[in-house]
Amino acid sequence: MSEEDAVAVRIVSEMFVHDRAARSMGIEVLDAAAGFARVAFVVRDDMLNAAGSCHGGYLFALADTAFGYACNSHGGAWVALQCSISFSAPGRPGARLVATAHERTRGGRTGIYDIEIADEAGATVGLFRGTSYRVSRDA
Repeated sequence: MSEEDAVAVRIVSEMFVHDRAARSMGIEVLDAAAGFARVAFVVRDDMLNAAGSCHGGYLFALADTAFGYACNSHGGAWVALQCSISFSAPGRPGARLVATAHERTRGGRTGIYDIEIADEAGATVGLFRGTSYRVSRDA
């Protein structure tokens, strides 16, 4: 593991300790590296919408969590400037969904990240793109 990736793992681990929202949704951190994060949760009954599938807000939150960890993995304080999501399949009750964030570009005060949400079979449930903005250089 590179030194940069080791720093990213430490940063993401520290963020997760303070991320009450992620923990309340049952999100777990699976992997982290510089500009990368993978998180997951299991779709619980209290996350279901009227149609019986995972509410889009929870899917957005899962992807946004991966995005936040990936864009902050280099240090400093980065926030979401713009985010969008496209849903391609329902999140089924009891399904374990994984959101994987990849940094596409980062420079100056902004970065762009793509996040895929997939089910256990690897089928895409949603695609999220986030633009980050650096508010501070300090970790």
